[in-house]
Amino acid sequence: MSLGGCIILIAAGAVLTFATDWHMKGVNLDLVGIIFMIVGLIGVVTFSSIARRRRVVMPPSTPVIEEERHHRGGYGV
Repeated sequence: MSLGGCIILIAAGAVLTFATDWHMKGVNLDLVGIIFMIVGLIGVVTFSSIARRRRVVMPPSTPVIEEERHHRGGYGV
């Protein structure tokens, strides 16, 4: 699941929990919304920990080698 999917889950859970007053027989929409938000938060934490591990760090002592080019003087030589 991507970071965008996790954020959508959190937003959908918040809408179900705080912005609706629907009543369905046998389904507690407040609980479903809370579950969506928890799963979204777990996804964000997991995504950020994986992204932190994949970050490539270059060693600070990498030498820079500049190539010298020699040009002949004059035109058409």
